[in-house]
Amino acid sequence: MSDPTRFGKVAVLLGGRSAERDVSLASGAMVLHALKARGVDAHAFDPDARSLPELIAERFERAFIALHGRFGEDGTVQGVLEWLELPYTGSGVLASALAMDKLRTKLVWKALDIPTPDWRVLDATTDWAAVVAALGLPLMVKPACEGSSIGISKVTSIEQLEPAYQLAARHDTIVLAERFVDGEELTVAILDDAALPLIRLETPRVFYDYEAKYHASDTRYLVPCGLPAAHEQALQALALAAFRAVGASGWGRVDLMRDRSGQAYCLEVNTVPGMTDHSLVPMAARAQGIEFDELVLRILASARVRGCEKAMRRGCGASDSLQAGLTGRG
Repeated sequence: MSDPTRFGKVAVLLGGRSAERDVSLASGAMVLHALKARGVDAHAFDPDARSLPELIAERFERAFIALHGRFGEDGTVQGVLEWLELPYTGSGVLASALAMDKLRTKLVWKALDIPTPDWRVLDATTDWAAVVAALGLPLMVKPACEGSSIGISKVTSIEQLEPAYQLAARHDTIVLAERFVDGEELTVAILDDAALPLIRLETPRVFYDYEAKYHASDTRYLVPCGLPAAHEQALQALALAAFRAVGASGWGRVDLMRDRSGQAYCLEVNTVPGMTDHSLVPMAARAQGIEFDELVLRILASARVRGCEKAMRRGCGASDSLQAGLTGRG
């Protein structure tokens, strides 16, 4: 990374057209500033305003994805970049799509015995009393495919359940009710497929919502997290298992809850976490001695064209493609 020219012309994909556009613009601006400060030929590129094939026409050689939410974190832009054979940061198409979908993620985790809170899928015909009987109160209601806590409610009475469903349903056709875990909220940043120090989150708000994440000045971020080293290492191992279970790679973040008995539960995987001044991955990296500029360069250095798909498009032998997939080169 001592020679920034080796990255060539870099597009920082930011903005987009999801509900998290504003956060993405903030993340992308910080990434862009860091890359330019380190001498990288980096340029902002908003897919909401420009056509992705322009990346090839303008001779970009690498893409740093700073898009959050739909059309940026859900496998769609990753698929286009693979078709264009343009190296990009973060997880591939399958992992991005799977991690964005909290329901499918939980189904994978359950099959692999990775602990996650019990849940029910809600719709307009749901028996609310049956949900409360199954999950208890309080519980969390959330859209399956949104990030940044958009559309999420904490429900403390059966009367609040239907309005919470209606709020979540504005953002997605699939809505989950999830058993509330009373305890510590923790997050584990992943960089180069290794876990960084845990961060414990504390907020005076009802839960760690959009306001607490991006605007509040009274949210506390505790790193070191205060847990014994053996407990922290066990949670790092759990987060890595959850991350790898959905096929994620490179960098990302896994959010967890740890109840008062010490049992941990995985909540979700973020394959393109925030990179704002309130964001958790830069905070965890700093605790590891990695400053923001270096963090951004390390993420950029991991950008690649997914070898398996590229090999198949170019008509190589099936055995070569299969071997690439099995060895992780895809």
